[in-house]
Amino acid sequence: MFGKDTFTVQRSTTIKAAPGKIVSLINDFRNWPSWSPWEKLDPAMKRTVGGAPSGKGATYEWDGNKKAGKGRMLITESSPSKINIDLDFEKPFAAKNKTEITLVPQGDSTQIIWSMTGARPLMFKLMGLFMNFDKMIGKDFEEGLANIRALAEKK
Repeated sequence: MFGKDTFTVQRSTTIKAAPGKIVSLINDFRNWPSWSPWEKLDPAMKRTVGGAPSGKGATYEWDGNKKAGKGRMLITESSPSKINIDLDFEKPFAAKNKTEITLVPQGDSTQIIWSMTGARPLMFKLMGLFMNFDKMIGKDFEEGLANIRALAEKK
């Protein structure tokens, strides 16, 4: 009923920088305020970084206004070519998603592919009749990738 039971949102870009420079921006949650499109949704948002300092085991929890919501991220895999994150939302609705950021060296540049997958329960399927989830979240991914590019390409 109303389509697939899962969703995937994916965007990519090429950045004129080595993968290591890009990984450091993503792998350490303390760097996310410098590029994440969601950080600006609530300047008063409470943020807690914990677990490992970076990479596998690092955690990030947030609790913000209606736009920012509340949730937690956990890096479950980290290598120079891939970072996997469990993304759990509590508010404005409960959801458990998987995020994967893949880095593919291409000469003096790196292709970065950012994807998120998750379940589409009936409520999401109904919402999908009125809004395009891919365009909504994809726009944020595009902004985040552009911000990462700007930071990574700085000399």
